Amino acid sequence: MSNSAHTFHPARASAPAVGSAAVRRSINDLLQPEWAILPVLVVVVAVGALLNPAFLSFDNIYGVMQQASELGVLTMGLTLVLIAGRFDLSLESTFGLAPMLGVFCFLKVDGGSLGLANSPLLALIAIFVAGAAIGTMNGILVVYLKFNAFIATLATLILLRGISLGVTHGETLSDLPALLTSPGDTSLGSVPLSFVIALALLVGLTLFMSRHRLGRMLYAVGGNPQAARVAGIPVERVLMGVFVAAGVLAALAGLLQAGRIASIPSSLGQNLIFNAFAAAVLGGVSLNGGRGTIAGACGGVLLLVLIQDVLVLAQVPAYWISATTGGIILIALFISRLSGADRAA
Repeated sequence: MSNSAHTFHPARASAPAVGSAAVRRSINDLLQPEWAILPVLVVVVAVGALLNPAFLSFDNIYGVMQQASELGVLTMGLTLVLIAGRFDLSLESTFGLAPMLGVFCFLKVDGGSLGLANSPLLALIAIFVAGAAIGTMNGILVVYLKFNAFIATLATLILLRGISLGVTHGETLSDLPALLTSPGDTSLGSVPLSFVIALALLVGLTLFMSRHRLGRMLYAVGGNPQAARVAGIPVERVLMGVFVAAGVLAALAGLLQAGRIASIPSSLGQNLIFNAFAAAVLGGVSLNGGRGTIAGACGGVLLLVLIQDVLVLAQVPAYWISATTGGIILIALFISRLSGADRAA
């Protein structure tokens, strides 16, 4: 009788405990920033629809998808760097300089250029090579020369912005060929091609970060680089790869925006890095490294773009719209503190 009780009652008692633990895990998952952002998105959409019927119009939604795609690709690059426990403020300047260099060197366009080959294909390749080169330079400064990432990339941001202004003398490069404008201004059915590109990157990077060995290494490096090094992870090579990948993604994001506006002004991408940081933090990416997801960051991008769109349709003055970005960052940091996302993994 006692043996029967010993084998039966613990089994009966364990079921509720397991179920309770599963419920707690589910609730905790839903409270994570990347999931908690979903009801906020629903509220913003509802408010936008109530304030202005044009919010749900095809043209407005199409424009939101284009803007979210450009900022989203840039934020994906920034998110990789943040997860690795580093900063890269210069992605904003890479966003503007890489397309400008490709067009300036290899095309004959309005606004002045070298026109070395007048080849759209070479210009396209040069855009991504420039992004990779800038990322490599940042990686060398931060990873191998051990410069402070914030200060080093801030200096690079200023340097690259000055190069953009100096090379073009502040002029706008226009009359771009279709090969360069197509990614940013064409559509597949009713969906912008830029949105399809951003969505493909989102899926690819999400799978890479969750399933691939290198993606898991990135979290380990950002969470505890010393422990990662002891575990045999090539920390320096991983970080270099992250900076290069972020530079390439920033160059792609700049190409998408240049295609949408069919030109490359010297101010392309100016102040965009602040929106990228706001979106990443809103999406639950830790500024201390080792925590966050690409999907969460993209959710933050969508939320930020929708909020700005609602403010524009509500005819809020432009200077107040600019002020909202700082407020959103502070709110995101407060949420991050409450959720624990700003603590080292």
